[in-house]
Amino acid sequence: MPPLGKKREILFIYGHHSSLERWFGVAQYFNKYGGVTIPDLPGFGGMDPLYKIGKRPTLDEMADYLAAFIKLRFKRQKFTLVGLSLGFMIIIRTLQKYPELAGKVDMLVSFAGFSHHDDFRFSRRTFLMWRWGSSFFSHYLSAAFLKHVAFKRPFILAGYAVAEKVFISDVHSKIRSANDKEERKKRIDFEVRLWQCNDPQTYASMAVTMFTLDLTGEHVDLPVHHIAVDTDRYFDAVRVEAHMRMIFKDFRPISIDVPAHAPSVLATAEDTEPFVPPALRRLLNRKTS
Repeated sequence: MPPLGKKREILFIYGHHSSLERWFGVAQYFNKYGGVTIPDLPGFGGMDPLYKIGKRPTLDEMADYLAAFIKLRFKRQKFTLVGLSLGFMIIIRTLQKYPELAGKVDMLVSFAGFSHHDDFRFSRRTFLMWRWGSSFFSHYLSAAFLKHVAFKRPFILAGYAVAEKVFISDVHSKIRSANDKEERKKRIDFEVRLWQCNDPQTYASMAVTMFTLDLTGEHVDLPVHHIAVDTDRYFDAVRVEAHMRMIFKDFRPISIDVPAHAPSVLATAEDTEPFVPPALRRLLNRKTS
């Protein structure tokens, strides 16, 4: 999106279960502060996976791709770098591998970002289930089963129907916060598209990376403004801060009280506003060089 009379350029890297279309409302909101760029990374949002060119979707490969994108898109221009969850994990590794890019970043923002597998607040049983389940589906044959069988629309809808009766209506905020049946249907329909547009093998491989992650070994010469959700069901705020302080030049936490880890799959610019606290709005409104 082009800037609306602002010089600031904002690069937003989204999270795991996502696509460019999911974040259109977020882009509209940030467009108040400058130009907005949101790329699909390999294997996400309908983009061809790295397997197409004989590479695996490792964190380093994602970092290489993002670094190349930044160099082509921004050249000598400075920009604000914003990452959500898995997106911020990729940003950290990019800045560690390519420290010269730090000089192009005028502000670094983490939305529910993390840097270590211990940042997750799951029970050990749940953590191991996701860890080894992701590992199983990170291989070609099992991922092909997901893509060509399990992720067909009728099976996904059936899965959500069962899950709503068992647990989603109580604990899954993306569905629970829908105002009525029509809104709930729209959200589930969009969830179907998300499951189908993301490459299953890439999705599972990056999940394995998340559950084995440790980025604390290398320094990034930038301060980070970290937006933490008070009721985040995924991450422990204390552990997130401890690990990020081991990486970044400075850690500047900002807490928000919202009911979900991220805006809903159909979030508008208005829906996005509660996730952008006043302290960050003031920073975004500052003049850039």
